Order: sequence, then C-alpha cells, then structure tokens
Amino acid sequence: MPIDESAHPDSALTRKIIGCAMRVHSTLGNGFQEVIYQRALAIELRNSGIEYSREHDMPIYYQGEEIGLRRVDFLVEGRISVELKALIALERVHLAQAMNYLEAYNLETGLLLNFGGLSLDFKRLTNRKFRAKSEP
Repeated sequence: MPIDESAHPDSALTRKIIGCAMRVHSTLGNGFQEVIYQRALAIELRNSGIEYSREHDMPIYYQGEEIGLRRVDFLVEGRISVELKALIALERVHLAQAMNYLEAYNLETGLLLNFGGLSLDFKRLTNRKFRAKSEP
C-alpha cells in the first residue's frame, strides 16, 4: 500500500532519511558505537543530496527564555531532528526523551533511529505542540 505523502509534509523526506539509515545498518550491522553509525549516516545523507548539520547546537527555551543548548545528532534540512541510538532495544524513556527534544526545539518532525538491534528500529515523531513561526 503506498504511503500518503499528503498526510504529513515531511513524509517523503523522513522516508529518504530512513532509507539512508537502512543502508547503513545493512552494511555495518549492529554492535558498533553510536558515533560510527553517525559518521556512516552522514555519508549516506550527503550521497543522497540531503542537506544536514551534524551535532547541531539547538537552543532550549523555558517560558520564552533561552536557558541553554543541546546538540541534536542531525538537523536535516533545518526542520527534522534525527536522534541516533545503538542499543539492544529502544525503551519508552528514549521515545519520551526524543519527544521532549522536539518540543524544546519547537520542531514539528523527528526521527529516532536505533542501530543496535538485528534490524534497524525507527520511530517517526510528530510534535503536537509545534508552533509555526509567524512571518514578520
């Protein structure tokens, strides 16, 4: 059954990112540290013509005031947060953490990718608290 790309504006791009991650996992398998998968995914994204920033500093806000910075593993095309893990299995706490980051960054879409299992595990995330920035 084909994916309804109109369901979410970032569906096509997240599908491409997941495809890149699947190629990395297929080539490397599991068992490496997260940084190895991060470097390999950067190569796949670049080779696929996908714009990204790796280890991108993102401001964290509390009540409208910036209170610090946190690095996202990848910020893709300035709008999609991609968090990598290399764990045997994702737990609910990892999903909750990724959602908290999306809310703190005020990004609408995120991906949580886990390379630690026998096959790639991925979760698409949507920030229901996303606030579009108004045009000046």
